[in-house]
Amino acid sequence: MFCSKCGSQVADNATLCPSCGQPTSAPAPRGIPLAPGGFTPQMQVPSPPSATVPEVRPPYAPQTSAARSLAYAGFWLRLVAWIIDYIIINIALSFITLPLVATSSLRGWMIHPPQSPEELAAFFPSVFKLFILALVFNWLYFALLESSAWQATIGKKTLGLEVTDLAGQRISFARATGRYFGKIISAMIFMVGFIMAGFTAQKQALHDVMAGTLVMRKI
Repeated sequence: MFCSKCGSQVADNATLCPSCGQPTSAPAPRGIPLAPGGFTPQMQVPSPPSATVPEVRPPYAPQTSAARSLAYAGFWLRLVAWIIDYIIINIALSFITLPLVATSSLRGWMIHPPQSPEELAAFFPSVFKLFILALVFNWLYFALLESSAWQATIGKKTLGLEVTDLAGQRISFARATGRYFGKIISAMIFMVGFIMAGFTAQKQALHDVMAGTLVMRKI
């Protein structure tokens, strides 16, 4: 393209002649004013803001309480706990069995003890009922309490003891039942099964080994 005034060659996209400043017929870009001398300023397009990656925070983890300090409970502590439980069980059984004794043939036995095997045999059914009642009461006392949130009988709870599995967790009622009846075997071998709690590595009695349980002491 040539300038209509001076005839100089002008670029096709120029709006002014570079020689004489005569406006050309080329339209100026819309919205952009012409600078003196025909220079068309370049519009700077701002770069889009960089996308910010939101900070990923780990899910909230509630603060747990400090781990409890525990140690294995030895033979003597467990013996004292058993004595406390024995007293509690006998007091409770006395209130349960007194009505049964008062309404059975055992009342006569207390007044006039049997003098012959035949008289003794007559009292056997009542004595057997008392034995079963005492066995069931003892079983439920130990199995229910040791598998409860307490993880301990009243005697153990008093001394800060609790029964756990080998991983330190609460035991089930079935495991507590197995532990209770395992005490029969511990007693049958001249109480050696109970004495084992004094010299085994984890202070386990024989019934603890059989049931896979531990008796722990809070320190």
